[in-house]
Amino acid sequence: MIKKDLDALIEQTLDNIKSDREETEYFLDNLKEYMKVSSERFNDAGTTAAKFLETLQRSNEQLVKLATLVYKKDSHKLDQSLSETDKEELFNLMKDK
Repeated sequence: MIKKDLDALIEQTLDNIKSDREETEYFLDNLKEYMKVSSERFNDAGTTAAKFLETLQRSNEQLVKLATLVYKKDSHKLDQSLSETDKEELFNLMKDK
C-alpha cells in the first residue's frame, strides 16, 4: 500500500514538474518575442524573464531531488522504506510546487 502511494506521489510530482516547465517555456517564448521589438521592452520585461528562468532552474532542482530519492529507494533492496529525511525532502518537493 505504501509503495503504491509513493509511486503515485512520484508520478504526480513528475506530472507537475512537466506541466510547470511547459507553461513556463510557453510564457518565456512569448516574452522573448515581446522583448525583441525594442530595447525598452527588454528593460521592462527583463526581470520577468529572469523569474521564468528561475522557475525552470527550480524544476531542474526538483527533478534532481526526485531522481536521488528514487535512486535511494531502488538501491536499498533490503530496506525498501525511505528514511525520514527522504520523506521530508519528497514532502518539501511537493510543497514547493
